[in-house]
Amino acid sequence: MASNTETGHAKNVATFEDLISFCTAYGPSYNPSKPALKLAALNTQLAAANAALQAVKIAKTAHDNATNAREIAFKPLKPLATKIVNGLAASDAAVQTVADARSSNRKIQGKRVKAIEKPDAEALTAGTEAVRTASVSQQSFDKRIDNFAQLIATLTAEPTYQPNENELKLAALNAMLADMKAKNTAVINATTAVSNARIARNKALYEDNTGLVDTTKAVKVYVKSVYGAISPEFKQVSTLKFVKKLIQ
Repeated sequence: MASNTETGHAKNVATFEDLISFCTAYGPSYNPSKPALKLAALNTQLAAANAALQAVKIAKTAHDNATNAREIAFKPLKPLATKIVNGLAASDAAVQTVADARSSNRKIQGKRVKAIEKPDAEALTAGTEAVRTASVSQQSFDKRIDNFAQLIATLTAEPTYQPNENELKLAALNAMLADMKAKNTAVINATTAVSNARIARNKALYEDNTGLVDTTKAVKVYVKSVYGAISPEFKQVSTLKFVKKLIQ
């Protein structure tokens, strides 16, 4: 479903098309000297605005697809990381190495190394302010990639980690890490693309003097000057309203 913001942009372009229809119906009497207000220029501007709207839709769809693919790629990470640690613990790896792997897994799972102590009832009664703690969930996609890479590095350096299960082997883990990185990069690039498409659309619609909205204002002034302030022609165009400037 389109957002209210996106719908607002489309409404502004539709209103501009209404303006062109009125001006076209005026026939030869609509004959501005300013090139940007002539019907050919208005129709060109309308086509550019529609193209800009469509470009945003295409970029937004690509972004949605990229984020969906990333979500799917990252979904197996948490249960897999736990399997990895259990597999390492079942090997002849040193206790310290297993502890390092468990530390990486806790970060992947979004858990703290040490649980936060809850204030006791007496402290709460006395009005003691709870100690604020920084978030260490590390659940952003880049953090999850980094923590998974650290876990793989720990396994790579451990000669006794030789699982028989294909999904736990280093080759499979490195392939999964590479896929996660690629999917995350695809989202980053798609985010840039949709942002640039929105910038281009906003310029087409709202750029000072040359944007669709300001062109409409200029057309209204011309119609008023030619047909008069109380003319039915000016009444037609003056009733055309645009959604307030939208920048998203």
